[in-house]
Amino acid sequence: MKRIFLFIVTNLAVVLMLSIVLKVLGVDRTTGMQIGPLLVFSLVIGFGGAIISLLLSKTMAKWTTGAQVIEQPRNEAEAWIFSTVQKLAQAADIAMPEVAIYQGEPNAFATGAFRNSALVAVSTGLLQSMNREEAEAVLGHEISHVANGDMVTLTLIQGVVNTFVVFLSRIVGAIVDRAVFRTERGTGPGYFVTVLVCQFVFGIFASLIVAWFSRQREFRADAGSAKLLRTPQPMIHALSRLGGLQPGELPQSFKAAGIAGGSHGIMDLFASHPPIPERIQALQESRYG
Repeated sequence: MKRIFLFIVTNLAVVLMLSIVLKVLGVDRTTGMQIGPLLVFSLVIGFGGAIISLLLSKTMAKWTTGAQVIEQPRNEAEAWIFSTVQKLAQAADIAMPEVAIYQGEPNAFATGAFRNSALVAVSTGLLQSMNREEAEAVLGHEISHVANGDMVTLTLIQGVVNTFVVFLSRIVGAIVDRAVFRTERGTGPGYFVTVLVCQFVFGIFASLIVAWFSRQREFRADAGSAKLLRTPQPMIHALSRLGGLQPGELPQSFKAAGIAGGSHGIMDLFASHPPIPERIQALQESRYG
Protein backbone atom coordinates (compact mmCIF):
# COMPACT_ATOMS: atom_id res chain seq x y z
CA MET A 1 0.00 0.00 0.00
CA LYS A 2 2.87 2.38 0.81
CA ARG A 3 4.43 1.67 -2.60
CA ILE A 4 1.14 2.42 -4.37
CA PHE A 5 0.64 5.62 -2.33
CA LEU A 6 4.13 6.85 -3.23
CA PHE A 7 3.53 5.96 -6.87
CA ILE A 8 0.31 8.01 -6.98
CA VAL A 9 1.84 10.97 -5.16
CA THR A 10 4.91 10.97 -7.43
CA ASN A 11 2.89 10.93 -10.62
CA LEU A 12 0.42 13.54 -9.41
CA ALA A 13 3.44 15.70 -8.54
CA VAL A 14 4.76 15.26 -12.09
CA VAL A 15 1.41 16.28 -13.59
CA LEU A 16 1.16 19.26 -11.21
CA MET A 17 4.70 20.35 -12.10
CA LEU A 18 3.84 20.11 -15.79
CA SER A 19 0.83 22.36 -15.29
CA ILE A 20 2.96 24.91 -13.37
CA VAL A 21 5.61 24.91 -16.09
CA LEU A 22 2.95 25.47 -18.76
CA LYS A 23 1.52 28.37 -16.78
CA VAL A 24 4.97 29.93 -16.31
CA LEU A 25 5.59 29.60 -20.05
CA GLY A 26 2.30 31.33 -20.67
CA VAL A 27 0.69 28.42 -22.48
CA ASP A 28 -2.65 29.26 -20.84
CA ARG A 29 -2.48 32.74 -22.40
CA THR A 30 -1.26 31.35 -25.73
CA THR A 31 -4.03 28.78 -25.97
CA GLY A 32 -6.77 30.64 -24.14
CA MET A 33 -7.30 27.56 -21.95
CA GLN A 34 -7.46 27.33 -18.18
CA ILE A 35 -4.69 24.88 -17.24
CA GLY A 36 -6.09 23.99 -13.80
CA PRO A 37 -9.57 22.89 -14.90
CA LEU A 38 -8.05 21.10 -17.90
CA LEU A 39 -5.72 19.20 -15.57
CA VAL A 40 -8.63 18.12 -13.34
CA PHE A 41 -10.63 17.07 -16.40
CA SER A 42 -7.66 15.06 -17.72
CA LEU A 43 -7.14 13.32 -14.37
CA VAL A 44 -10.81 12.33 -14.15
CA ILE A 45 -10.88 11.02 -17.72
CA GLY A 46 -7.44 9.41 -17.46
CA PHE A 47 -7.94 7.57 -14.19
CA GLY A 48 -11.72 7.15 -14.24
CA GLY A 49 -11.99 4.42 -16.84
CA ALA A 50 -8.89 2.58 -15.64
CA ILE A 51 -10.05 2.47 -12.03
CA ILE A 52 -13.61 1.44 -12.91
CA SER A 53 -12.22 -1.39 -15.07
CA LEU A 54 -10.03 -2.53 -12.16
CA LEU A 55 -12.93 -2.51 -9.67
CA LEU A 56 -15.06 -4.56 -12.05
CA SER A 57 -12.21 -6.84 -13.15
CA LYS A 58 -13.18 -9.94 -11.14
CA THR A 59 -16.83 -9.75 -12.11
CA MET A 60 -16.00 -9.16 -15.78
CA ALA A 61 -13.41 -11.97 -15.78
CA LYS A 62 -15.93 -14.48 -14.46
CA TRP A 63 -18.60 -13.32 -16.85
CA THR A 64 -16.50 -13.21 -20.03
CA THR A 65 -14.65 -16.50 -19.49
CA GLY A 66 -17.44 -18.40 -17.75
CA ALA A 67 -15.03 -19.18 -14.89
CA GLN A 68 -16.57 -21.26 -12.13
CA VAL A 69 -15.29 -20.43 -8.65
CA ILE A 70 -14.44 -23.47 -6.53
CA GLU A 71 -16.47 -23.05 -3.35
CA GLN A 72 -16.12 -26.65 -2.26
CA PRO A 73 -13.89 -28.97 -4.33
CA ARG A 74 -16.05 -31.53 -6.12
CA ASN A 75 -13.28 -33.86 -7.25
CA GLU A 76 -9.62 -34.65 -6.72
CA ALA A 77 -8.40 -32.21 -9.39
CA GLU A 78 -10.30 -29.28 -7.88
CA ALA A 79 -9.08 -30.24 -4.41
CA TRP A 80 -5.48 -30.19 -5.67
CA ILE A 81 -5.86 -26.78 -7.34
CA PHE A 82 -7.53 -25.29 -4.27
CA SER A 83 -4.95 -26.63 -1.82
CA THR A 84 -2.05 -25.60 -4.09
CA VAL A 85 -3.28 -22.01 -4.39
CA GLN A 86 -3.84 -21.94 -0.63
CA LYS A 87 -0.28 -23.11 0.01
CA LEU A 88 1.21 -20.60 -2.45
CA ALA A 89 -0.88 -17.75 -1.05
CA GLN A 90 0.37 -18.49 2.45
CA ALA A 91 3.96 -18.58 1.20
CA ALA A 92 3.44 -15.22 -0.57
CA ASP A 93 1.81 -13.76 2.57
CA ILE A 94 -1.48 -12.81 0.92
CA ALA A 95 -5.08 -13.71 1.70
CA MET A 96 -6.53 -16.74 -0.05
CA PRO A 97 -7.82 -15.60 -3.46
CA GLU A 98 -10.88 -16.99 -5.16
CA VAL A 99 -9.92 -19.99 -7.29
CA ALA A 100 -11.73 -20.74 -10.54
CA ILE A 101 -11.61 -23.04 -13.55
CA TYR A 102 -12.89 -22.13 -17.00
CA GLN A 103 -13.29 -24.00 -20.27
CA GLY A 104 -10.69 -23.06 -22.86
CA GLU A 105 -7.28 -23.50 -24.42
CA PRO A 106 -4.14 -23.35 -22.21
CA ASN A 107 -4.00 -20.15 -20.19
CA ALA A 108 -4.36 -18.78 -16.67
CA PHE A 109 -4.81 -15.34 -15.16
CA ALA A 110 -5.04 -13.39 -11.93
CA THR A 111 -7.14 -10.28 -11.48
CA GLY A 112 -8.80 -8.17 -8.82
CA ALA A 113 -8.65 -4.67 -7.39
CA PHE A 114 -7.15 -5.64 -4.05
CA ARG A 115 -4.13 -7.71 -3.07
CA ASN A 116 -6.09 -9.66 -0.47
CA SER A 117 -9.23 -10.10 -2.56
CA ALA A 118 -8.07 -11.47 -5.89
CA LEU A 119 -9.13 -14.14 -8.36
CA VAL A 120 -6.84 -16.82 -9.80
CA ALA A 121 -8.24 -18.85 -12.67
CA VAL A 122 -6.86 -21.64 -14.84
CA SER A 123 -8.25 -23.13 -18.02
CA THR A 124 -9.15 -26.75 -18.53
CA GLY A 125 -6.75 -26.78 -21.48
CA LEU A 126 -3.82 -25.83 -19.26
CA LEU A 127 -4.66 -28.48 -16.68
CA GLN A 128 -4.92 -31.13 -19.40
CA SER A 129 -1.67 -30.19 -21.15
CA MET A 130 0.61 -29.79 -18.12
CA ASN A 131 1.73 -32.06 -15.33
CA ARG A 132 1.14 -30.92 -11.76
CA GLU A 133 4.61 -29.53 -11.24
CA GLU A 134 4.22 -27.30 -14.28
CA ALA A 135 0.67 -26.30 -13.32
CA GLU A 136 1.88 -25.42 -9.82
CA ALA A 137 4.55 -23.17 -11.34
CA VAL A 138 1.87 -21.38 -13.38
CA LEU A 139 -0.22 -20.92 -10.24
CA GLY A 140 2.88 -19.57 -8.49
CA HIS A 141 3.30 -17.10 -11.34
CA GLU A 142 -0.27 -15.85 -10.92
CA ILE A 143 0.01 -15.67 -7.14
CA SER A 144 3.19 -13.60 -7.61
CA HIS A 145 1.20 -11.14 -9.75
CA VAL A 146 -1.24 -10.74 -6.87
CA ALA A 147 1.49 -10.45 -4.24
CA ASN A 148 3.35 -7.84 -6.34
CA GLY A 149 0.19 -5.76 -6.73
CA ASP A 150 0.65 -5.87 -10.50
CA MET A 151 -3.01 -5.36 -11.38
CA VAL A 152 -3.22 -2.15 -9.34
CA THR A 153 0.15 -0.79 -10.49
CA LEU A 154 -0.65 -1.44 -14.16
CA THR A 155 -3.97 0.38 -13.71
CA LEU A 156 -2.21 3.37 -12.16
CA ILE A 157 0.32 3.50 -14.98
CA GLN A 158 -2.51 3.30 -17.49
CA GLY A 159 -4.25 6.15 -15.67
CA VAL A 160 -1.14 8.33 -15.70
CA VAL A 161 -0.43 7.88 -19.41
CA ASN A 162 -4.13 8.39 -20.21
CA THR A 163 -4.01 11.66 -18.27
CA PHE A 164 -1.01 12.90 -20.25
CA VAL A 165 -2.64 11.88 -23.54
CA VAL A 166 -5.85 13.78 -22.74
CA PHE A 167 -4.01 16.81 -21.29
CA LEU A 168 -1.32 17.26 -23.96
CA SER A 169 -3.70 16.53 -26.85
CA ARG A 170 -5.89 19.45 -25.83
CA ILE A 171 -2.93 21.78 -25.28
CA VAL A 172 -1.52 20.98 -28.73
CA GLY A 173 -4.99 21.25 -30.25
CA ALA A 174 -5.52 24.74 -28.85
CA ILE A 175 -2.04 25.89 -29.97
CA VAL A 176 -2.54 24.59 -33.52
CA ASP A 177 -6.03 26.06 -33.75
CA ARG A 178 -4.87 29.54 -32.75
CA ALA A 179 -1.54 29.51 -34.61
CA VAL A 180 -2.61 27.83 -37.85
CA PHE A 181 -6.36 28.39 -38.12
CA ARG A 182 -6.30 31.77 -36.35
CA THR A 183 -9.24 30.90 -34.14
CA GLU A 184 -9.21 33.47 -31.33
CA ARG A 185 -10.51 31.17 -28.59
CA GLY A 186 -8.38 28.22 -29.71
CA THR A 187 -11.33 25.84 -29.79
CA GLY A 188 -12.47 25.94 -33.39
CA PRO A 189 -12.69 23.03 -35.89
CA GLY A 190 -8.89 22.83 -36.07
CA TYR A 191 -8.82 22.21 -32.32
CA PHE A 192 -11.09 19.18 -32.47
CA VAL A 193 -9.33 17.66 -35.49
CA THR A 194 -5.92 18.16 -33.88
CA VAL A 195 -7.08 16.68 -30.56
CA LEU A 196 -8.31 13.53 -32.33
CA VAL A 197 -5.05 13.16 -34.25
CA CYS A 198 -2.92 13.82 -31.16
CA GLN A 199 -4.89 11.39 -29.02
CA PHE A 200 -4.29 8.71 -31.62
CA VAL A 201 -0.54 9.46 -31.92
CA PHE A 202 0.07 10.01 -28.20
CA GLY A 203 -2.05 6.93 -27.49
CA ILE A 204 0.38 4.81 -29.50
CA PHE A 205 3.30 6.02 -27.40
CA ALA A 206 1.24 5.48 -24.24
CA SER A 207 0.56 1.90 -25.33
CA LEU A 208 4.30 1.33 -25.73
CA ILE A 209 4.90 2.45 -22.13
CA VAL A 210 2.12 0.29 -20.69
CA ALA A 211 3.22 -2.73 -22.74
CA TRP A 212 6.84 -2.33 -21.61
CA PHE A 213 5.79 -2.33 -17.96
CA SER A 214 3.53 -5.31 -18.53
CA ARG A 215 6.46 -7.29 -19.98
CA GLN A 216 8.66 -6.41 -16.99
CA ARG A 217 6.04 -7.64 -14.55
CA GLU A 218 5.93 -10.98 -16.38
CA PHE A 219 9.65 -11.43 -15.72
CA ARG A 220 9.06 -10.59 -12.05
CA ALA A 221 6.16 -13.01 -11.79
CA ASP A 222 8.25 -15.79 -13.35
CA ALA A 223 10.96 -15.09 -10.79
CA GLY A 224 8.30 -15.01 -8.07
CA SER A 225 7.14 -18.47 -9.05
CA ALA A 226 10.73 -19.73 -8.88
CA LYS A 227 11.05 -18.21 -5.41
CA LEU A 228 7.80 -19.74 -4.14
CA LEU A 229 8.73 -23.18 -5.49
CA ARG A 230 12.40 -22.73 -4.46
CA THR A 231 13.57 -23.67 -7.95
CA PRO A 232 13.12 -22.20 -11.45
CA GLN A 233 12.87 -25.56 -13.20
CA PRO A 234 9.07 -26.04 -12.94
CA MET A 235 8.47 -22.57 -14.39
CA ILE A 236 11.03 -23.20 -17.14
CA HIS A 237 9.30 -26.47 -17.98
CA ALA A 238 5.87 -24.79 -17.93
CA LEU A 239 7.05 -22.05 -20.28
CA SER A 240 8.65 -24.60 -22.58
CA ARG A 241 5.36 -26.45 -22.67
CA LEU A 242 3.47 -23.23 -23.44
CA GLY A 243 5.92 -22.52 -26.25
CA GLY A 244 4.64 -25.58 -28.08
CA LEU A 245 0.96 -24.81 -27.50
CA GLN A 246 -1.49 -22.29 -28.86
CA PRO A 247 -2.39 -20.12 -25.85
CA GLY A 248 -6.07 -19.54 -25.25
CA GLU A 249 -7.29 -16.04 -26.08
CA LEU A 250 -8.49 -13.91 -23.17
CA PRO A 251 -10.83 -10.91 -23.47
CA GLN A 252 -8.95 -7.75 -24.44
CA SER A 253 -9.85 -6.00 -21.17
CA PHE A 254 -7.60 -8.30 -19.15
CA LYS A 255 -5.50 -9.99 -21.83
CA ALA A 256 -2.32 -8.79 -20.10
CA ALA A 257 -3.30 -10.83 -17.03
CA GLY A 258 -2.80 -14.16 -18.84
CA ILE A 259 0.19 -16.47 -18.45
CA ALA A 260 1.12 -16.28 -22.12
CA GLY A 261 0.83 -13.94 -25.06
CA GLY A 262 3.08 -12.03 -27.38
CA SER A 263 3.62 -10.96 -30.97
CA HIS A 264 6.31 -11.02 -33.59
CA GLY A 265 8.54 -8.39 -35.17
CA ILE A 266 7.77 -4.75 -34.53
CA MET A 267 4.56 -5.71 -32.72
CA ASP A 268 6.71 -7.10 -29.92
CA LEU A 269 6.89 -3.50 -28.71
CA PHE A 270 3.14 -3.57 -28.09
CA ALA A 271 3.03 -7.09 -26.61
CA SER A 272 1.91 -7.53 -23.01
CA HIS A 273 4.19 -10.58 -22.60
CA PRO A 274 7.85 -11.10 -23.53
CA PRO A 275 8.71 -13.91 -25.94
CA ILE A 276 8.86 -17.24 -24.12
CA PRO A 277 12.56 -17.86 -24.98
CA GLU A 278 13.47 -14.57 -23.28
CA ARG A 279 11.50 -15.54 -20.18
CA ILE A 280 13.23 -18.90 -20.02
CA GLN A 281 16.63 -17.29 -20.48
CA ALA A 282 15.90 -14.80 -17.69
CA LEU A 283 15.04 -17.66 -15.33
CA GLN A 284 18.14 -19.61 -16.32
CA GLU A 285 20.32 -16.58 -15.65
CA SER A 286 18.65 -15.67 -12.36
CA ARG A 287 20.04 -16.58 -8.96
CA TYR A 288 17.63 -19.51 -8.96
CA GLY A 289 19.38 -21.07 -11.97
